[in-house]
Amino acid sequence: MKIEPASSLHGHIAVPGDKSISHRAVLLGAIADGETTVRGFGRSGDTEATIAAMRGLGATVHEDDVDTLRIEGAGLRGLREPDGPLDCGNSGTTIRLLAGVLAGQRGRFELTGDESLRRRPVDRIAEPLAQMGIGVETSDGLPPLVIEGGEPRGIRYELPVASAQVKSCVLLAGLFAEGRTTVVEPLPTRDHTELMLAAAGVRVARQQRRISVGPADGLRLDELVVPGDFSAAAPFVVAATLLPGSELTIHGVGLNPRRTGLLDVLARMGARITIFNRHQSGGEPVGDLEVRSAELTATSVTASEVPLLVDELPLFALAAACARGESTVWGAEELRVKETDRIETMTNSLRALGVRVTPRDDGFWVRGVPTRPKGGRMASHGDHRIAILGAAAGLVSREGVDVQDAEAVAVSFPGFFELLHSVTQR
Repeated sequence: MKIEPASSLHGHIAVPGDKSISHRAVLLGAIADGETTVRGFGRSGDTEATIAAMRGLGATVHEDDVDTLRIEGAGLRGLREPDGPLDCGNSGTTIRLLAGVLAGQRGRFELTGDESLRRRPVDRIAEPLAQMGIGVETSDGLPPLVIEGGEPRGIRYELPVASAQVKSCVLLAGLFAEGRTTVVEPLPTRDHTELMLAAAGVRVARQQRRISVGPADGLRLDELVVPGDFSAAAPFVVAATLLPGSELTIHGVGLNPRRTGLLDVLARMGARITIFNRHQSGGEPVGDLEVRSAELTATSVTASEVPLLVDELPLFALAAACARGESTVWGAEELRVKETDRIETMTNSLRALGVRVTPRDDGFWVRGVPTRPKGGRMASHGDHRIAILGAAAGLVSREGVDVQDAEAVAVSFPGFFELLHSVTQR
């Protein structure tokens, strides 16, 4: 699919519901007491994999509308052993968080996924679950992942690498554990799990980078409104910043500070982004973003910032390519174990478009030029973040970008191209 250059972006849009929150809403709704209504559900291939997995465990999920679900809670330990393996598709969030939930269920559970997911490590969750006394089997640290659920015991676990998914897995297993479960983070990561657990009635203790939960008597969510996904808003934010004359407003975006590191980085590069209509939804901060075009200067992203914009680092690279000066990213080795080795996939893709970018073991370096990149042809290799990068690059390029495997965007972000067309000025 070829993305043609745009002259500017103008208008008002709303993006789909946050996928991270949507996953957690389905998982917790299925083990809650009573019925949970989820509005603004972020539908994608990944979140649909979570729905399918919970149905395979006996949960009842009604799809009242494309973005509205009703989940009949089975209770904290009410999930049943499935008839066969649970297919998590391409969703790392599904396999890692679901493993924590299954630690407290009775039975044997096998979690697998597509070819891409089966290449992504699960030893990071297998280790703490084993420390909690849960039987865990992997294939040399990779899926399929087999969980023998039962009676976990509380532990204190220090994350070797900052990871919200591993943290969430351990905290979810802690709901069923004897004694308290504490996770210590090396750096702050997204805290959607902690916020939703607290909203469901769990006592969550948070002190600096330590998070603790005790055994839960039950959960209750009733109704949850999911804010717009910041990661879905990000390509529009970057493109509007880079295209002269742009004025774009994105409504109802989740603004959890553990997710919006890109806004802070763009601000110090000179971006003109205003937040207004701030409010809360289920403990999550929400607001509207007004983005105007701006000339950018280079900056560096440090290891302490990486967890706050890890999914948006490819888009940061595009912004850096059009900024004045040399930008660097350090401490982002986590990108090498995503759907692809995202450092290599991203740098190869941007080089094909005329961008001067050099990979490092734990990041990359970009020599920016304050002009549009030439454009060309790039492959996403099925990585939806790279496909979205290609779409944004096409808009800000001189000649457009032919994005191979562009269907990865449609799976991750249904309606993306329609939304893009609605605000693009040619």
